Amino acid sequence: MAALDLRVIHSFADLATDALAAHREEIDALNVFPVPDGDTGTNLYLTIAAGRDRLRDEAPVEPEEALRAFARGALLGARGNSGVILAEMVGALMRRVAEAGPHERRAVVVAEALRSAAEASYAAVGDPREGTMLTVLKAAADAAAQAVEAADAGDVAGSPLRGRDVIAAAARAARESLVHTPEQLDVLAEAGVVDAGGRGVSVLLDAYETAVTGRRPVPVPTAPGTHTIPVPGHTELRADGPAYEVMYLLDAEDGQIATLRKALAPLGDSLVVVGGDGIWNVHVHVDDVGAAIEAGIAAGRPHSIHVTHFAEQVAPRAPVGRAGRRVVAVAAGPGLTRLFESAGAVVVEGGPRRRPSSSLLLAAITDCGAAEVIVLPNDHDSARAAEAAARAAEEDFGIQVAVIPTQAQVQGLAAMAVHEPGRSFDKDVLEMTATARHARHGAVTIATKRAITMAGPCMPGDVLGVIDGDFVKVGHDLAEVARHILGRLVGGGGELVTIVSGQEDTDGRLAAAAAAWLEDHHPTVDAVVYDGGQERYPLLMSVE
Repeated sequence: MAALDLRVIHSFADLATDALAAHREEIDALNVFPVPDGDTGTNLYLTIAAGRDRLRDEAPVEPEEALRAFARGALLGARGNSGVILAEMVGALMRRVAEAGPHERRAVVVAEALRSAAEASYAAVGDPREGTMLTVLKAAADAAAQAVEAADAGDVAGSPLRGRDVIAAAARAARESLVHTPEQLDVLAEAGVVDAGGRGVSVLLDAYETAVTGRRPVPVPTAPGTHTIPVPGHTELRADGPAYEVMYLLDAEDGQIATLRKALAPLGDSLVVVGGDGIWNVHVHVDDVGAAIEAGIAAGRPHSIHVTHFAEQVAPRAPVGRAGRRVVAVAAGPGLTRLFESAGAVVVEGGPRRRPSSSLLLAAITDCGAAEVIVLPNDHDSARAAEAAARAAEEDFGIQVAVIPTQAQVQGLAAMAVHEPGRSFDKDVLEMTATARHARHGAVTIATKRAITMAGPCMPGDVLGVIDGDFVKVGHDLAEVARHILGRLVGGGGELVTIVSGQEDTDGRLAAAAAAWLEDHHPTVDAVVYDGGQERYPLLMSVE
């Protein structure tokens, strides 16, 4: 098989995450099975976003390792019944693609990968039902296999069958299968909806097709009488259904899983256990929460345990017991953590290669106990995860959340400095946003690879100067480049410069030298220097 393209893998991760984010509310609205809790779209999005985040954080250079990183991230970050099943689908598909030999045809590999994903997802579910995401993926896998068989039999005229042709056939079949899910599952027909999980699978396969072809698939027309809007009021829980959803990660030997499934199966329904190589994601709906967790303890070491009471999840949630306002800030170093915490913020650790997932940010928002929360992502990529977490917190917990689109740590510090809990929420958000937006920010860093920048070519070891996220200076001396960036920042005016030293500036000499230069050349501008401890950036700077 031709070598895997790392860019395509990253493109799929981004396209899939963005597509599920765009369709999240639509898929949530379709969610009536197995429990009408309206969170399937959110769970699918958070699962794929966790895979994308791990891929970005690990930044593997080999395509096979990139596939494994994405799959493992999805497994560890899977949310809900649909998310756990999706993680197994993704894992099986990517394992087959990663293991492909150099002489295997890409079309065959893609078809077999889809077949592996379908078989693995059916095997993972305790009681597989047709008319669900399982059915939609199976239809896609069948179409892919049929395309390969037709080509091998000489039934397809023209150029040889390509992997992208197989993906297009699979995505088309998924869209067509989705239309027929109400014919297979009575609860869907009663509600007048297609399956929510199946819709998510279709969205992902469309993103897969776009990643490899550049085309955006044209949706198959919906069949007459099939609607995509739920019947109003169809949100009742089954009176005889389990009351709780239990999820946990489990460190256990693979041989323990069959026994675990036998122990969990009689406790309830919607049982899904996925994973391998010692780490598993367990999901089940039960009445006896303790028994479900004890089964995990008997098999290995359960951790990251989440228990949801369905009655509370389905009912609109009010911020009961919540009061006041808090700020949640992403901090990229220990010194920055101390700065944000001293200003009263709840801190989520972040930074290059370890940007926080939506689930981590959601936990910070919900656990702080406030009725109003302001989030400072302090990084472009973290901003998208913060927006998803904010929507989930508002819809599921009734918390009022505002995300201020801070692109840098120093912008977050500037916003935090004007935070005032005593004024109205809207005014506080407005003031913090305006301050962050007017804080021009820069940095110095060291190139790790050869590249072409706006300032010209750079080689590993070169010093790069950054302003507002763009590389504007390539040099060889940290102090010289720092002076250049400071000069450009203060050249547009300003009263206060913030300088934050990083890990590479262990003794603070670089930051001190920058502050001394500023005092000599711009004596009317005040400067404050902090030890941030951030990675990759010896200096961060901002001007207000």
